[in-house]
Amino acid sequence: MKTRTTLVLLVIVVALAAYIRFYERHQPNTAEAQRRAGNVLNFDSDKIDGITIQNGEDRIELRRQAKQWRIESPIKDRADSSAVDTMLSDLGSWQKFDTISGKELSTDKNRLNEFGVATAKLRVKLLGKDAPPEILIGNDAALEGRVYVRLANSKDVLLAAKNVRDDISKKPEDFRDKKLTELTAMQVSRVVSKTPAGEMELQKNGEHWSIVKPLRARADDQKVGDFLAQITTAQIQQFVAEDRGDLHPYGLAEPRGSITLFTKDDQQGQTVQIGGIPEKNKDQVYVRFSARGSVYTLPKKTEELLNTRPNDLRDRHLVRFDPNVLDRLTIDAPGKGKTVLARKGENWTIASRKDQPANTAEVQRLIDTLQSQQVAQFVADVASDLPKYGLDKPQLQLTLSSFASENTAETKAGERPFATISFGRIEGDNVYARIGDEPFIVAVPKSLLDQIFVDPLQWQELAIFKFKPEQVHRLSVVTDREYSITRGANNAWTWVKGNGPINSGNVQSLLNTLTNLRAVRWVGGATPAQAAFDKPQVAITFTTSPDDKQLHKLLVGGPAGDGMWLAKSDEHEGTFVINNPDFTALRLPIAGAPSAPAPSPTATPAPSAPAKP
Repeated sequence: MKTRTTLVLLVIVVALAAYIRFYERHQPNTAEAQRRAGNVLNFDSDKIDGITIQNGEDRIELRRQAKQWRIESPIKDRADSSAVDTMLSDLGSWQKFDTISGKELSTDKNRLNEFGVATAKLRVKLLGKDAPPEILIGNDAALEGRVYVRLANSKDVLLAAKNVRDDISKKPEDFRDKKLTELTAMQVSRVVSKTPAGEMELQKNGEHWSIVKPLRARADDQKVGDFLAQITTAQIQQFVAEDRGDLHPYGLAEPRGSITLFTKDDQQGQTVQIGGIPEKNKDQVYVRFSARGSVYTLPKKTEELLNTRPNDLRDRHLVRFDPNVLDRLTIDAPGKGKTVLARKGENWTIASRKDQPANTAEVQRLIDTLQSQQVAQFVADVASDLPKYGLDKPQLQLTLSSFASENTAETKAGERPFATISFGRIEGDNVYARIGDEPFIVAVPKSLLDQIFVDPLQWQELAIFKFKPEQVHRLSVVTDREYSITRGANNAWTWVKGNGPINSGNVQSLLNTLTNLRAVRWVGGATPAQAAFDKPQVAITFTTSPDDKQLHKLLVGGPAGDGMWLAKSDEHEGTFVINNPDFTALRLPIAGAPSAPAPSPTATPAPSAPAKP
């Protein structure tokens, strides 16, 4: 083959490849082509930025602005974007069932009039890049659910589904967005409510809401969210009139009240004014919304927003704090000193007692209680008479702090208090309280005081002993008499004081309980009843070294109520409570052989073999 011929063939192959790559790959495949051929229209809805609907004398103009649809004529308002998108989707998938060619119709022009597509009353024009021609929608066809359709650039008449015509032939208000506002509750950063009872203002700082008028107080985030949701999710019941006319018939010339929503970027706000009740629709209320410049009706329950008072939205939690930044709890009771609890990793210590381990579960219980504690009553909005409530000299103060061990770019090392709760006089079942410098006084259940231990000993960890049973070398138990044993060779127990067999099973049970003994709770440094230890129920001493120099002591006294017992140990300062099962195990007799197991009730002696002759 000649070189010239080879080059020509190569050029042809390259051209063919380019054609396939840059042209045919953009063409619809066979299935797609068949689908498009069966449609009345074919267009890209994302490229449509306007729709004009001529329905008799009514003309509706819709325009897309920043991905949202608006009505430009005959009124200016926000359109229901989902309804417009649905209409576009229906137009894009509008199926044709038959075609009457223009050539066939050219012999009988009256048929166009019969079909209603010569000068159709209902016309739709889509605007945008690659938009299809104007659509003329005519009369119903003889077949049920069919309608005649013609495109402005074609003489053919199509037989298409009727439901799309029903989607298009709507009144202007049918295309209006029935959602009162585009705002969501999360976007609102400030609220001003005005009613005959006064003005209330709410402000959002970070993630939390506060009341700033008529008093300064913490607001309940959930309640404020619910309050806002009644506006931001409100659905318009009726489009009544433009708001430029006489508003007296709607009670909006002098509205009963108003609520204005602000966002960070909108300082003008969107105001909802609430007016009267329609005579024919008692379950609705007239409103005027400044952001849309019209009068509407909303469900009658909307007027209940005007009855909202500051106390209805106040945060009823005693104190609001983030437990993740809480590192110190300082309990200060005049005359009883200070107790400082400090976080150490996942645990807590009693910092005021040389970082002695604290009962972490008890500290966490207090934190949980503080987080969930509700105010029983808002007593005074101005803390001008502290002596009246015993808050000039509180009986107890609890300070919550964060703590930084080193300087950082944000904070300096040291303790940073962020909330102080002062407790004053008790009245009835409540105690008066105040948070830091907040200007109001509240009452909380006095039972809260019982959970804030002022005695540091009550915060001690519950573990009394932390040994293993095999570590005990010598054991003495005194109940109504005294026994003492020591561990000898091969871990065998022998008497130091006592005689007879040693009940090794009881000894093991006693040691299992003793070496891992845990208190149920601490009752503090002062013994509730000193007489409880005058005649102890059991006194135990034991050593954990072969030379018997490491001596440990436990004394169990009288009952503590609820089937429990008071106890003391040389290991710890103060009195604690143990449960009855532990008390029973500690009193097990160590003298005497273990009881023999009872014979099985079904067991019978085996017959002896007959004697051999």
